[in-house]
Amino acid sequence: MIKFPYGISDFHRIRTDDYLYVDRTAFIPVLEEAGRQLIFLRPRRFGKSLLLSMLANYYDVKTTGEFDTLFGNLAIGQQPTPEHNQYLILRWDFSKVSAQGDLEHIRSSLFQHINQAIKDFVRQYQAQLTFSVDIYDDDALGSFQSVVNVAKSSGYTVYLLIDEYDNFANDVLIQDTTDAARYRELLQGEGILKTLFKIIKASASEGKIARVFITGVSPIVLSDMTSGYNVATSIYLDEDFNSLCGLTENELSTLVQQTAQSCALPPTQTATVMETLQQFYNGYRFCADMTQTTVYNPTLCFYFLRHYQKKCQAPEKMLDGNLAMDAGRIRYIAALPQGSTVIDHILDEQNPAMLQELENQFGVENLREVQQDSHYMLSLLYYFGVLTIIGRNGLGKLILGIPNLVIHSLYVERLKQHALPRTQDEQWASHLAEQFYQTADLQPLADFMEHKYFAVFSNRDYCWSNELTVKTAFLTLLFNDTWYIMDSETALQRRYSDLVMIIRPSMRHYAPLKDFIFEFNYLKLDDLKLTGEQLREKSVAELEAMPPVQKALQDALVQLRQYRPVLESKYQQPERLYCLAVVALGFERVVWRLLD
Repeated sequence: MIKFPYGISDFHRIRTDDYLYVDRTAFIPVLEEAGRQLIFLRPRRFGKSLLLSMLANYYDVKTTGEFDTLFGNLAIGQQPTPEHNQYLILRWDFSKVSAQGDLEHIRSSLFQHINQAIKDFVRQYQAQLTFSVDIYDDDALGSFQSVVNVAKSSGYTVYLLIDEYDNFANDVLIQDTTDAARYRELLQGEGILKTLFKIIKASASEGKIARVFITGVSPIVLSDMTSGYNVATSIYLDEDFNSLCGLTENELSTLVQQTAQSCALPPTQTATVMETLQQFYNGYRFCADMTQTTVYNPTLCFYFLRHYQKKCQAPEKMLDGNLAMDAGRIRYIAALPQGSTVIDHILDEQNPAMLQELENQFGVENLREVQQDSHYMLSLLYYFGVLTIIGRNGLGKLILGIPNLVIHSLYVERLKQHALPRTQDEQWASHLAEQFYQTADLQPLADFMEHKYFAVFSNRDYCWSNELTVKTAFLTLLFNDTWYIMDSETALQRRYSDLVMIIRPSMRHYAPLKDFIFEFNYLKLDDLKLTGEQLREKSVAELEAMPPVQKALQDALVQLRQYRPVLESKYQQPERLYCLAVVALGFERVVWRLLD
């Protein structure tokens, strides 16, 4: 059986305890050629810490005797570079630095972390260091200068690895969108971080630090460190490193085949497992080169495959709790002055968000733009991993989209919380949705939509309401990735349905659940020549008898008749497939009909 390294980022443990390691050592020569001070950005839980751990073990003088054990059967083991096992390794992990409290508390937490890392360094390399290192409790920057000086005097140079360099600074910024004062204090002028990176730059130029590798999530902090640290090479949008972290299709397919064999799955079921992983975890592209393959989130894939290997079925929850923080990134953007408009745009598959290029100049002086300009917001969502590059338009602009269904669920949850802030309303909506999954009777949800959901939309939403808005509203109420694979704008014979809800393969044994196809239409009040009050006074039968409503329903039913055979053929359970035409009359009433 495969030992999946779920939640493990210690390369040495993975290699010596026989865990799975997806070989990334072939990138080492390319990384060495790319520069001596590198910055590499990726979303959370994408394997950055494991990458740093692998580099640490490769370059550490202390692992010389274990080289064959750790790297012998990996790509780099066959042709190691001259720099292997040549350096003393100093590692910092800024995710361990607290962003709570005032600037002095943050400074103290940062200094404690740096000093502790230096103490660990001194213990690790006692035999190599010929002089003592001075450690200053109230001045970790002085401690850092002392340790690199001692290493150089002892005949060695340091390889500095910094993980999540922007973690606590980003947290400071996001914690309070209305007051960026603490963030400015950290970085503006001679702020703590800028001073620290000026020392790193100087130490590297003096030959005390041989190499620096920095990981993070976004370039916000990087922009504010530029004057103090303008010597690093950014490789995070380089197509050569698109798959440096993450799993490729071929790599994952091999793991799925091995997992399937341990469960004795037939080929059709194996293909279904792979399709599920594609829908929920694939879709990330970390460069503008459309020929580069998309990659999968490795943490989520290991979460899924480890469960499947043990139970021979998929986990009920497709979103690992470790990624819950990503929802907070979406909430941060949504709370900005134009944020809700940006989120709405992202959910419009027919008119996707586009950028000429990704923004990478954020910084203190751009904080106003970051919090108000859609280009900055879209770029930030890309760096956070909740948007990705899905193509280019005819003019070469980058087309951005939601990478997969598990990320789509985060957006939907945000919209639901906005529309139904009261817990009682959200719970009642969930109850009505569960009834619908089993009965295909949409009327209770339609009533809820009319009396509760439509009422919370703002005047701006009302002015811009259309078929997309109504579809999004129903998607928000119906979304459930425990039982369903839910996809809007699903391609069916080169045409696109509005919303498809297909029972997940692992849930199809629950007999009451049904499959659904929706087709939505929207009629404006002006087209109906009625006011909202007049609509609310009419019965459902009177609404259905109106000629514009009849035509809208018939148009939707025609579409559904074309889609139905495709899904009946694919899933071979036509008795479970229900096709619904839904027509919204302004933001007042909902009329629906089931296809016979």
